[in-house]
Amino acid sequence: MIDFFDLYLSEDCPYGDETTEFLGIEGNGRLRIKSREHGVAACMDDLAAFYKKKGLEVVSMVKNGAEFNPNDVIFEAQGDLPELFKLWRISQTFLSLVCSIASSTRFAVELAKKSNPDIMVATSRKTHPGFRKYELKAVKIGGGDHHRNSLSDSILITQNHLDVMEKQVKLRAMRKIEIEPRTREEAYESAPVADLLLLDHYSPQELGSLVPELRALNPHLEIAVGGIDIGMIPEYAKLVDVIVTTAPYYAKPLDLTSRIRRM
Repeated sequence: MIDFFDLYLSEDCPYGDETTEFLGIEGNGRLRIKSREHGVAACMDDLAAFYKKKGLEVVSMVKNGAEFNPNDVIFEAQGDLPELFKLWRISQTFLSLVCSIASSTRFAVELAKKSNPDIMVATSRKTHPGFRKYELKAVKIGGGDHHRNSLSDSILITQNHLDVMEKQVKLRAMRKIEIEPRTREEAYESAPVADLLLLDHYSPQELGSLVPELRALNPHLEIAVGGIDIGMIPEYAKLVDVIVTTAPYYAKPLDLTSRIRRM
């Protein structure tokens, strides 16, 4: 199985650390990663496991899902100084991304549940190549769920599928069937045979009249909405069962800083 941290390290340090080797730095030291802002910790255990694999001792780390404040040390490790210098930058960058995703997800979930305690906030599969494993984990840590992990885990008949289908397929499968109708009329046609409808780019006012009509056609139908601004979540949460968003993946990375000292 691929160790992604080995991949990250091979990208950043393919042939050795020229600066540390040039300066002849040796001995043991301690690395502290500190946050300059509030956030939610994520994937700390994954980073810690890589440090241990490299023979380094993890002194402390903020627990996954716990919140931290400005000036908090969120990850601390010690051991071989040349190794710490190799891991420093990829560690800081990694945590700035996954903690930002967890923080953004928690914000979206808390915002949605104020309007609808039963709402589900789920992220799309528009992850960054090579980083999906940790992005999905960070979403779960932040309290969200996954709309789709991959093409292999669910059936979603999108507008593009509908555009190229030559004939009506018999919609019967072991998995739940989700359809993304192209028009309001298509939503009416899909409601009786779908388990879930994904309604993109509808206003709250439009959904206010459409959703009750669709549920009248299929009392077991679930409604998801996507393609909305995160600030509009409270309005949509009152009307649907699931909010699908990509926003956490593209949230601004947290502002972290690192310090290495000799022991």
